[in-house]
Amino acid sequence: MGSTPPSPRRSRRWRWASLLGVTALAVTAGGALACPAGAAGTNVDFATHCIPPAVAGIPPIDGTTTAGVSVDNTSPKVGDTVTVTYTVVTAAASNPTDLALPADIMTPTGKVTLGGAQTGDVTVAGPKKNPPVPGKAAFPSFSMTGTFTVTKAGRITLSPGDYNIHTSYILELDTPCTVTSPPAPASETITATSGTPANTRAITLGSASGDPGARVTVNGTNFTPGATVTLAGRAGGTQTADTATATANAQGSFSGSLVVNDKSTTGIVAYEGGSWSADTGAGPAAYVVNDNTPVPDGSQKLTTTVRAGTLSMSQAGDSVALSAVDFGKGGASTGKLQTVTVQDFRGGPAGWSLTGKVTDFTGPGAKIDAGRLSWTPACATKPGSPSSCKAGSAGALGSAGATLASTPDGTLTGGEFTVDAGLSLDVPAFTPPGSYSGVLTLTLS
Repeated sequence: MGSTPPSPRRSRRWRWASLLGVTALAVTAGGALACPAGAAGTNVDFATHCIPPAVAGIPPIDGTTTAGVSVDNTSPKVGDTVTVTYTVVTAAASNPTDLALPADIMTPTGKVTLGGAQTGDVTVAGPKKNPPVPGKAAFPSFSMTGTFTVTKAGRITLSPGDYNIHTSYILELDTPCTVTSPPAPASETITATSGTPANTRAITLGSASGDPGARVTVNGTNFTPGATVTLAGRAGGTQTADTATATANAQGSFSGSLVVNDKSTTGIVAYEGGSWSADTGAGPAAYVVNDNTPVPDGSQKLTTTVRAGTLSMSQAGDSVALSAVDFGKGGASTGKLQTVTVQDFRGGPAGWSLTGKVTDFTGPGAKIDAGRLSWTPACATKPGSPSSCKAGSAGALGSAGATLASTPDGTLTGGEFTVDAGLSLDVPAFTPPGSYSGVLTLTLS
């Protein structure tokens, strides 16, 4: 079998048109703050300085916010993604006007401050969902979520930070509230561990083929210093009877040799421990045993070669029309991703990842932020494929991007896969009428 070629990187760009319905609304006044209830962590109180919209006609408000931060994993490992929920239980101010605010007009955003072993801010956002707020009444509780990647081991504190409430009612208004003496008290603490380091073990062979019984040199790097390393032949995904051992030096390198007799051998691996593991091994490196069996009189020897192919993708179309929404109402503009077909015909050990990112949706004098687009990925594997496809997580896509689907590394990978996703664009209520479009770029690697 031939050597495995490198994985090419492919990108596709799609343009979507989201046609927003037109509904006229004549109004004259403005509104202010609030949003929906959510899960609470350990609540803390902190002084807050809020600036009401200018149309409210009132000065800044200095008050106390009660809030909590919770996480989905209090014992993550370095490299893990942690989901953070920031819940404002009691805002620092109430509705400053006599005007009653209707339901589902308020969108909160904010940040959570990290301290201790890892520092920085986590951006969080909540849905546009709230109960009606009577005039002069207290604002309801609301929650915002976001994620961050753990980069350092140790105790990491999470404190509620600044928040802003955007109101989409009659006028587009913001009410920013900042922590008076940052950081606010810690509401949650997590303990991160170092986790399992990435496997960087690698092997090279002195030759890529040989006669039965030939001795092949195996060189290895980045193994555990002083470890006993098993060298073994592979026939596809099965280990053969041809094995040997070597010992890694103080730098984690070794040079050993393996006698290969099994004519079905397709590769050679090296690993630490009692059996093969992708976490403690390297390979397979391609190796072919020459079949020099004599041909009996009156017979003909037949041979064939399976050539390694490439990693590629195709799509059913390059345009998606999302459903229309009404001016003054906004909401979910939905559709379905054009089906993507991934063909992995490399026949090697590497898996693949299909990721996507989207631009802002631009239209007549306005734009819809890329972060308002979310998807629900799905992936199907064609029967008989060596690999199994895994769909990415449902959630926001945005300009930072997210994984649509992937397959893991393995002894022998490949196959054919179809990838789909449900799409939903959260359109603000008073987005100017017209056609809006954004570009989704898919990358296969």
